[in-house]
Amino acid sequence: MSAIIAVQSLVIILILSSAKNAGYGSIDNVETKTVYGTVTIPENVEFAGEQLPLDKFYVRESLDRELLSNAYFHSQTIRLLKLAPRYFSVIEPILKEKGVPDDFKYLAVAESGFNPRAVSPANAVGLWQFLRATAQQYGLTVNSEVDERYHVKKSTYAACDYLLSSYKRFGSWSMVAASYNAGVTGINRQVERQKIDSYYDLLFGEETSRYVYRIIALKLIMENPAAYNFNVPDEEKYPIINTREIEITSSVANLAVFAANQGINYKLLKDFNPWLRENSLSVAAGRKYVVEIPLLP
Repeated sequence: MSAIIAVQSLVIILILSSAKNAGYGSIDNVETKTVYGTVTIPENVEFAGEQLPLDKFYVRESLDRELLSNAYFHSQTIRLLKLAPRYFSVIEPILKEKGVPDDFKYLAVAESGFNPRAVSPANAVGLWQFLRATAQQYGLTVNSEVDERYHVKKSTYAACDYLLSSYKRFGSWSMVAASYNAGVTGINRQVERQKIDSYYDLLFGEETSRYVYRIIALKLIMENPAAYNFNVPDEEKYPIINTREIEITSSVANLAVFAANQGINYKLLKDFNPWLRENSLSVAAGRKYVVEIPLLP
């Protein structure tokens, strides 16, 4: 028995000695030190061509807060960087066509995180988070079978119309962005109460006071991710999936069967057309819908 114990002890000593020689015996070699640092605010920051008054301490600190929040929300920010080509390729041309500053693509990021199926606690829906009444006001169809708040292209056009309408009232893109969160009436109320018409000098509730800064923080990080320690190579970004369009001019009793006839499955049909809310589609006389069918390799 003593011989067995002696052999076992020798084996243990040899293992420990080997581990130490390999560098595992020193705690200095196995511990890594994580250092959390501040974020850099550029000397000049613009939103939609308007300069931020960074000389004001409360403006600088508000932007710093949102930069910190997003720069250290690593998993979500990396995901946004990966998804950006897919959704910006749709949003950017529409903003340009409508004459809305390109920076407003980051408003869609702040609203939904590139989730066209997003639904808020207030039942705002889609990439641009439209409420039902506002969506219908700006020409989107909302019913049990079709909800165009989930339609990336159509909801982007509707958002542009809202933004342009708001700009006619305020003449300031930062105020326009704030109105997307608080509503035109809500912004008007604060302007009248405080006798100031600059977003950066108005007192708002927590959500609206952070809202425009969050959009600007996302812009700064997504335009220059390396400056905030993000490394997402182009080959790691999610690819743009090309599609072909099909017009539907008569009712479809079963969209799963329709999808199969197009060479795809029901999941893909709904993924590329999330505005289709049921398994069927009623098409009134003289009406048509256009669905996108992904072109798979």
